[in-house]
Amino acid sequence: MRTFWGLMRAYWFSDRWKEAWTLTLVIALLTALSSKAGVWFALALGELGNSIAFLHDAANPHPLQTILTNAGILVLLVVLKDAGFTGVRNLVSTTLHRKWRGWLNNQFNQALLDGNHTHFHAQHGSVAGSIVAPDNIDQRIQESIKDMTGGAIGLAMGVLGVATSLYFIGENLIGSSVEVKGLEFLGSYGTAVLAFLAVATYVPLNTWIAVKLGRLLERLNVRMQQAEGSYRSELTTFLRRSFHVAASHGEGVQKSMHDRLYVDIDKTWGRLNIVNTSYTSFELIYNFVGARIVAYAPGLLSFIHNRLDYKGYITGSEMVAQLISQCSWFIHVMPAIATLRANSQRVTELANAIENVQHPQEFYQQTGRSDFSYAIQNPVFGLTIQRLELAHQGEDATPFLSAANLRFRRGEWTFLKGESGCGKTSLIKAINGLWPYGRGTIVFPEGVTSFYAAQEVKLQQVSLKQLVCLPGSENDHSDTQVAAALHKAGLGDFIGHLADESREGKIWDQVLSGGQKQKLVVARIILQQPGLLFLDEATGALDPEGKIAFHQAIKDNCANVTVISVMHEAVAPRSLSGEEFYHSVVSIADGVATKKPMAPSLPRELTTILAQPQPVEDKWLRFRRLKQK
Repeated sequence: MRTFWGLMRAYWFSDRWKEAWTLTLVIALLTALSSKAGVWFALALGELGNSIAFLHDAANPHPLQTILTNAGILVLLVVLKDAGFTGVRNLVSTTLHRKWRGWLNNQFNQALLDGNHTHFHAQHGSVAGSIVAPDNIDQRIQESIKDMTGGAIGLAMGVLGVATSLYFIGENLIGSSVEVKGLEFLGSYGTAVLAFLAVATYVPLNTWIAVKLGRLLERLNVRMQQAEGSYRSELTTFLRRSFHVAASHGEGVQKSMHDRLYVDIDKTWGRLNIVNTSYTSFELIYNFVGARIVAYAPGLLSFIHNRLDYKGYITGSEMVAQLISQCSWFIHVMPAIATLRANSQRVTELANAIENVQHPQEFYQQTGRSDFSYAIQNPVFGLTIQRLELAHQGEDATPFLSAANLRFRRGEWTFLKGESGCGKTSLIKAINGLWPYGRGTIVFPEGVTSFYAAQEVKLQQVSLKQLVCLPGSENDHSDTQVAAALHKAGLGDFIGHLADESREGKIWDQVLSGGQKQKLVVARIILQQPGLLFLDEATGALDPEGKIAFHQAIKDNCANVTVISVMHEAVAPRSLSGEEFYHSVVSIADGVATKKPMAPSLPRELTTILAQPQPVEDKWLRFRRLKQK
């Protein structure tokens, strides 16, 4: 699905091909019937026109009855064509639209949410040559796929309508053709040849004009989608950080950002409106000239020279008008084609991005050095990191963090410390395969599951039980097991709401405070029982007592778990009894990570003082008083 035609045909050659082809064949049949009904309509219109023309003819004994009968037949044909064939076709085509879009949506969701973390890597491409991360992935999956599938079906029905109309209308034109004075060498095919010649001259010439305008529309449609997507994305991000904007009184800056993004929409929209208006004017003039001048010209000579009666002239002209209309589908739908191409381009770009990151290291090697090796070893030896270097984008980028040899034994708790920005989080990201550039070997203990707990916890809109069971399914654990995990994590008050997706009209992401969300993470850890646990400032929203409880719950319920933790605190927390949770510390200084056993424990009272957010002078005063006691 990385090319336009590949994307267009994928559904019809998928495991749901029977569904796709059945709906397509029904649409084709109804389109053919609608085209045939168009011929019947032209014939009936000719009969009605003829009965009106000979209303006062003495040879017409029942003129009013003839007119009413022909008018009634015409109305019945309109109902059959528009409400019957065309109406039912619309229902079937919208069903095909719904099925096709659903299939494509599922394909892209599966591709993005695979075990390769494709959704993560696809958003972290670099603007370097042809490697560009796709913007507004949500818009591409939601709006672009929907509009693309609908537009493609409409255009396909238009092409099919042209083919069937050419057959049925062309057959009738040839059958009713008469000789044209001055073109006797054409024989009885004179009016048919002139009709086809008029269509073949008028339609392609104006189609060329439409193509020129269409290319401009396509470029503007792509630009409009990008501008709209960027503005919507910023609005979504703003609403998520609404509290921070309010707390920092940042409304003015936020408004300026919105205004700047909307200016791009407004300018593009203005240009798009001008081109659309020009195209609409061109199309209206084209339709009038085609239906009222070009269509009536081929049979005019024969009618003037009395080789074609009035009924035949009207009928033939209406058929030529219908043929021009059907063959002009390209002109009529050029704006839709421009939109289709714009949407398909957005979707194929996403498909290419997904394909490019199927092998992340090969992808990142195009814009920098990425040579990480991942292996497994006997779980007795724990986790090993060898010759690790982390860098940013660029082949010649200087590593900002290196670690010659780090080993984390089974059951060992290690505290990462260093100045802000030194690379603590980058280190645990690299261990988990989520850092793009650098090199090194990471050897995991075989058969051991890992769990990564980040500082910011975002909760999906699912039941509380499913939130606790993540990353697994709620069917993997009983209600009793989940309730026990919540109780041990300090969230026992919510046990009665396991099946609820919301509480008092609010989803769980809005119900739970920052600290409660981090306790929810503890419940997940207790339930999942990982062998490797990465805590990336996972206690940032908890008070000192909450941090102790957080660690104690893991210590009491996860035997032999290896913990690697990043925290803001200069001193790692200790249990209420004064025992150290952590056995070792990895210090990062001057871009080098070194590991050593935890220093001898300070008195619990001093540790508590140092952990509290107070001025340094106050802490030392309290320490001196403590020492005097």
